[in-house]
Amino acid sequence: MTSTPIVVHPPSPTGGRRVTVHSQGHDEILGTAYNDHDLIVFLAASGVQDPDSILDNDLWIEWRGSPPHQWSAA
Repeated sequence: MTSTPIVVHPPSPTGGRRVTVHSQGHDEILGTAYNDHDLIVFLAASGVQDPDSILDNDLWIEWRGSPPHQWSAA
């Protein structure tokens, strides 16, 4: 279990990052985001209020494997 409810996983070799949310004791895959807009759409659909305001809040989102907002593999 992670300390943050939302995890943006490392970029895949083909681009994009899987996004998961920890809720009710399990992790749910929201989808693969290819940019900030995709991430905001996933978060809004999962019920996050004002999702664009939490993208850089490490209490809400853990960016793994690459810096925040980097969507392609290095």
